Amino acid sequence: MVQKLQHNVTIKGTKDGLVLLLDDKCSFDLLVEELNDKLTAGSSQMLNGPVISVKVKAGNRYLTAEQEEKLIEVLKQKENLILDHIESEVITKAEAEEMRKDAQVVTVSKVVRSGQVLDIQGDLLLIGDVNPGATVMATGNIYILGSLKGIAHCGTKGNEEAIIAASVMKPSQLRIAHHINRAPDSYPELGNEMEFAYISNEEKQIRIDRISAVHRLRPKLNSLL
Repeated sequence: MVQKLQHNVTIKGTKDGLVLLLDDKCSFDLLVEELNDKLTAGSSQMLNGPVISVKVKAGNRYLTAEQEEKLIEVLKQKENLILDHIESEVITKAEAEEMRKDAQVVTVSKVVRSGQVLDIQGDLLLIGDVNPGATVMATGNIYILGSLKGIAHCGTKGNEEAIIAASVMKPSQLRIAHHINRAPDSYPELGNEMEFAYISNEEKQIRIDRISAVHRLRPKLNSLL
């Protein structure tokens, strides 16, 4: 009898645990069958030792919640194997739509007045002022062609690479991701050059610089400036 060759599931050991590499061209049922066979036949210390974290790399295969549960059930054959997470290069339509919205630039032409909150998904290009007591927020960058005298919060989903740029930078508060910088008691009278706020890589604090430095400090920034 010729033994069937199985290469749909590859098990690799790393310093952090095990990695399961799943072929993304065969059927899911074949994957489960082969994984089950390999775990049942496996007698190495790798499969029978202390608790081991398992990462699954599914390649170009999208696994449903039901399929993920099936994998967990198979792994439970070995009580020491615990599923850490599943990596897939495929995203859902909802995830793709969220990525599209986060990458968009939303242009708003108005004065944001005291008590108002302007909250945008993506980059915000505001043509107008942000008055004291007003708030502008964006998941991406904030560009203000006007005066910033209220609160500006960019990178609201945690993006520390986001910036806040304004023609007149006199905010009552700046926020980038979870970092906060409160306003000084007074602002010096400077020239008319636009400025921007960013998180410094060294100090992890909010700093303000002239807009001419943006390409040096944020070379990967896809900006309108």
